[in-house]
Amino acid sequence: MKRDFSGKTVVITGACRGIGAGIAERFARDGANLVMVSNAERIFATADRLRQQYGAEILPLQVDVTDETQVQDLYRQALARFGAVDVSIQNAGVITIDYFDSMPKSDFERVLAVNTTGVWLCCREAAKIMVKQQAGCLINTSSGQGRQGFIYTPHYAASKMGVIGITQSMAHELAPHNITVNAFCPGIIESEMWDYNDRVWGEFLSSDEKRYGKGELMAEWVQGIPLKRAGQPEDVAGLVAFLASDDARYLTGQTINIDGGLIMS
Repeated sequence: MKRDFSGKTVVITGACRGIGAGIAERFARDGANLVMVSNAERIFATADRLRQQYGAEILPLQVDVTDETQVQDLYRQALARFGAVDVSIQNAGVITIDYFDSMPKSDFERVLAVNTTGVWLCCREAAKIMVKQQAGCLINTSSGQGRQGFIYTPHYAASKMGVIGITQSMAHELAPHNITVNAFCPGIIESEMWDYNDRVWGEFLSSDEKRYGKGELMAEWVQGIPLKRAGQPEDVAGLVAFLASDDARYLTGQTINIDGGLIMS
């Protein structure tokens, strides 16, 4: 389903690859002005591709979402370029996998800084603009681990559960200003992050009796999904487009699983 976001400005963090790039492509196709954000230089190439393919107006920015000053400047630039921020999608995220008793404190802190503090900083700065507009939409990327923690990733589970808390709290506070705040929990989505997950979890879960090769652990896990397939970035993008649309104007403070039925709650 095509939705019309012509004249709307959409900020997307973590937009250079995977789910974020898929979301950016969906909004570019549907006519939005895009502010595409990543901490990697790759963001400029991704933005160029979408600009050429869809003719979209795109402002690509290289930003560390854990840096308060950089985040503030990101929204200043978005407002200066497009005159409004209608939708802000907090998608930047990182993961590491390790035993709890050997995980470096720096890894724990980095994952929470990007996945949780970064979401809050972006929501805070976007909301300042939206309160003045008396309209807007914040959408946050959580995870299946925001619902249910998993082995070797206590920091990631904590970070994504925190995103749900931020979403619910800010939904209460911003509702009087006609601003909705929702989150979504992706499951297994084909992406570079899941290539990493497959490889590293596979190493940790291998034993003398069974060793996982490339793609084998992910394929095994996919068999536990009722729909029997991994998701694609465009599957997630369809949900996000709905959450950003007028059809979701009475929906706030919610967290929606998009995982093929893996977690039903």
